[in-house]
Amino acid sequence: KLLKNHRIIIACPKLDDTDGYLQKLTDIIAQNDIKSVTVAYMEVPCCFGSVQIVEEAVKNSGKNISLKIYTISISGEII
Repeated sequence: KLLKNHRIIIACPKLDDTDGYLQKLTDIIAQNDIKSVTVAYMEVPCCFGSVQIVEEAVKNSGKNISLKIYTISISGEII
C-alpha cells in the first residue's frame, strides 16, 4: 500500500549517522517536483526521529507539500 509507484528512502535514526540526512532530504525536496512525502515509521521511540528529520527537510525546502505520516506496529500493521 505504501510502496507501490513511489520512490523509497530508508533510514534508521538510531543506528545510522544522520548528520547528512537533513541536508540531503532538503535538497531532494527543493530540487524536484515532489507533490507529497510519506513517512512510515515503526512505533518504537527511536524511529520517530525519521519523522522529525523529514518535517524539518520539508520546512527547509521552502515548499508547501503534503506530508503523510504512518505509524507501523511492531507486528507490521498500520496503526
